[in-house]
Formats: sequence, structure tokens, C-alpha cells
Amino acid sequence: MKRCPCLSGLTYEECCGPLHAGSAVAQTAEQLMRSRYSAFAEGNADYLVATWDPTTRPDAAELDDGRHWYRLDILRTERGGPFDDTGIVEFRAYHRSAGGNGSQHETSSFRRQAGRWLYVDGIG
Repeated sequence: MKRCPCLSGLTYEECCGPLHAGSAVAQTAEQLMRSRYSAFAEGNADYLVATWDPTTRPDAAELDDGRHWYRLDILRTERGGPFDDTGIVEFRAYHRSAGGNGSQHETSSFRRQAGRWLYVDGIG
């Protein structure tokens, strides 16, 4: 069994796999953030689009096949718990590509609609 890309310590099948398969939904904004990172790492553009707030969602998510995502650090969370309707997750994600190593730092906003957490936007 492979380890989950979000580095939760669980296997992919125990962590982000059920979210990506649609058999579970994220219970917190951080869990959605982790699953979206794992979707980048796994090349799952459909999941990214499906978990994007319709008011800010692009028509498609374009992934760079040459970019390998290998580490996610959650730096801070505000709200985003099981009883909240909004949340913020600040993170840094690390990647490698032919052009070298890099990272993305972002503070992401989330909202819950009809019991499902959605990514709204990010400042980075």
C-alpha cells in the first residue's frame, strides 16, 4: 500500500483515496486542502474541478505533467472545522521538475455548501 501524498501518515486508500473516488467527502477545510494537494500529486484534475466553488471555478484544471509534488506543509488553519461554514488553510507545497525544485505558498479560502467543503480561492 502506498503512503498518501498529503503526508497524513495514512495510506492513500485510508486517506485521500476515498475522497477522490467520491465515496467520502472532506469533513474539514484542511482535509479538503490535503485531498486537493493529493489530487495535484496524482494528476486528478477532475477532482480539483469538482471541489472548486462554482463562483470561482475555471472551466478546467490544467496540470503540469512534468511537475512532481512531493511534500505538503500545513502552516496554519482558521476555522474550517466540522461546525464551521468557512475556513482558511495556509500551506506550502514542494515540487520538482526539469527546471529544478520549487514551492508554492498559499493562503486558501474554503466554504461549506450543502454539507460539502469547496475551495474558493487562494492568495499566494
